[in-house]
Amino acid sequence: MDDRVTKSASHTHWRTQEMFLIQEVMNLIGKGIRLDQVAREMLHLLSEIVGLNRGRIVLKDPDGDGYRIAYSYGLTRKEIARGRYAPGEGITGRVIQDGHLIIVQDIDKDLTFLGRAVERAQLPRGAVSFLALPIRVDHKTVGAIACHRIRHRERALSDDLTILRIIATMVSQLLTLNERVEQKTRALEEHNDMLARELRLKRARYGIIGTSPALLRALGQVEKVAGATASVLLLGESGSGKELFARALHLASPRRDRPFIKVNCAAIPDSLFESELFGHERGAFTGAVEARAGWFEQASGGTIFLDEIGEMPAILQTKLLRTLQEGTVVRLGGKREIRVDMRLVAATNRDLAAEVAHGRFREDLFYRLNVVPITLPPLSQRLGDIPDLVLHFLTKTNQDNQRNVNLTQAAVGYLGRQPWPGNIRQLANFIERLVLLASDGVLDIDDLRPMLEGDGTTAPAPTFPRPTPFHAPDMGASFHPMGVIRPYLPADSHDHEQLRMALSQAGGNKTRAAQRLGLTERQFSYRWRKLRAAF
Repeated sequence: MDDRVTKSASHTHWRTQEMFLIQEVMNLIGKGIRLDQVAREMLHLLSEIVGLNRGRIVLKDPDGDGYRIAYSYGLTRKEIARGRYAPGEGITGRVIQDGHLIIVQDIDKDLTFLGRAVERAQLPRGAVSFLALPIRVDHKTVGAIACHRIRHRERALSDDLTILRIIATMVSQLLTLNERVEQKTRALEEHNDMLARELRLKRARYGIIGTSPALLRALGQVEKVAGATASVLLLGESGSGKELFARALHLASPRRDRPFIKVNCAAIPDSLFESELFGHERGAFTGAVEARAGWFEQASGGTIFLDEIGEMPAILQTKLLRTLQEGTVVRLGGKREIRVDMRLVAATNRDLAAEVAHGRFREDLFYRLNVVPITLPPLSQRLGDIPDLVLHFLTKTNQDNQRNVNLTQAAVGYLGRQPWPGNIRQLANFIERLVLLASDGVLDIDDLRPMLEGDGTTAPAPTFPRPTPFHAPDMGASFHPMGVIRPYLPADSHDHEQLRMALSQAGGNKTRAAQRLGLTERQFSYRWRKLRAAF
């Protein structure tokens, strides 16, 4: 009779302890404490209340292919560092690989027990057991919970296994909640970053995108001389945005409401150069049936931008110098001087000083043009501006071509590490080609590499781990002789979970959710309403 009473009292005691343990864990979860703190306190309570010691939760190693001790109680830093396992390796590895509970009755008699994390000398004398259970998320084993147990004790092994199963289930739920919170946080951060970039684009001065120090220095120089009348010479590599800077100079000047005339000197045949720039009178040459004002006259009161001025024929360099000195032009075939009031902005990617030294450019004209030289930074000095530029060109090309192509943050970062020898012009052309030839709604690094290699722009492969963004199903867009066309998509092309996930990752923005799936906003909204009605 006494034995039955004793056993009943003992059973009641352990049940009380179990309920207290579960209640404490639920309180921790309810307080919204961080996952690492909750997991460690779980293992602490498991040791103090139930007596299952040196508990550890083993999860995927984010820096490797195997698994490691992610959370623990009662282990030293060295022991935690040693706790790394490949799938199928030792007891822990087998539990993760097979997804089944393993009980080692005596660790000294089991040859498969590694004893890697905790040395045997650190454990109590006598028989020590080891319990390891799988942790499952969405019916997949993602890790294991394990602990040491003194074999000879009053508490039944089945009771210990029951409480371990409850804790493993709680850990699984915590991991699921934590992943969802992280996904939502990443989506919100991505959305906020996108909004911040769009705000910066809208605030871009004179249409020039970027906030890098080199760019801001050049813009500062433009604004300093905008109110003057002196000639400005824009220097820099091809594709670095000289025309945009020339226009910025015009917009920042008192002449902003007057004409802005741009002339590409490299695109005008020598035989037409004088007529184009200075105009001609009727009958000045065969085909001149009427008089025509040249570009200088048309720019009077405003700004004229002469791009690639180093290509100007030597004979016309003299006439240009006279126009700058006298403020007048004489039309081809004419005799009278016509007064013009224009601001000259010239640009070149040549070394004009070297051209002067070789006798290919007039020295006096060079000094006249070089009153205010402004050097534009190449894209290699503006790496921080590349994400904003990519977003700008991506949005523009999508709108112009009625496409919905987007890039992952990893892909944008990868583009930011390329050399871009053709500068902004090359980047813009690449983004346009990428959008037109894309078959997916969201492109990642692997989608960019083949096109970059064909573009002559490559950089060392990234060494950082790739994220796992949500990928839209292959839409199978095809290249048509008349251009890129969007294939027909049935109304049930995406299920509710795909739509919900895309909307979540887009921070609730249906336009961006549609872009992730390769849909228009109208197509996304139609499918969303239809599937919500079905539920």
